[in-house]
Amino acid sequence: MKTGKNNLIRLVLSALFLALALVLPLLTGQIQQLGNAFCPMHIPVLLCGFICGQWYGMAVGFIAPLLRFALFGMPPLMPIGVAMCFELAGYGLVSGLMFKLLPDKKQYIYVSLITAMAAGRLIWGAARVLLYGLGKSEFGWAAFIAGAFTNAVPGIILQIVLVPVLVMAAKNFERKTG
Repeated sequence: MKTGKNNLIRLVLSALFLALALVLPLLTGQIQQLGNAFCPMHIPVLLCGFICGQWYGMAVGFIAPLLRFALFGMPPLMPIGVAMCFELAGYGLVSGLMFKLLPDKKQYIYVSLITAMAAGRLIWGAARVLLYGLGKSEFGWAAFIAGAFTNAVPGIILQIVLVPVLVMAAKNFERKTG
């Protein structure tokens, strides 16, 4: 019975994280100077991986850009949205997997997060290379560095500051409520 209850809680939390991934870009998009540099869809997906597990995180990450395109027409499906599907799925999968495999200590939350962020960006780059290759357009090293790192600095900083704090708060809440 306990496992069924845990799965239901994970499913409900995953739906919440998916909803956040859909809504946060609407809020951060109002800040003209930064636009999407905050990477607003990344945070809920990373949290889903940490809190609900790698499979839930991967599913939410893959679905979020597709559902956001279907509802709001953004991000453009090709090639941005499809590449984001793989990137965010990588975030959710790697954050949950690393968090599960590493010891239960604060510093390993950061290790899991940074590993997931690096893996997601590499997956995004690989997806973009493949998608641009299909479209006969170039996606070179400079475009990868700009898209994955340079233009995303505010989002990277926000993720490194916010995600571990929220994961630790969730862990403390789980310990208290059992």
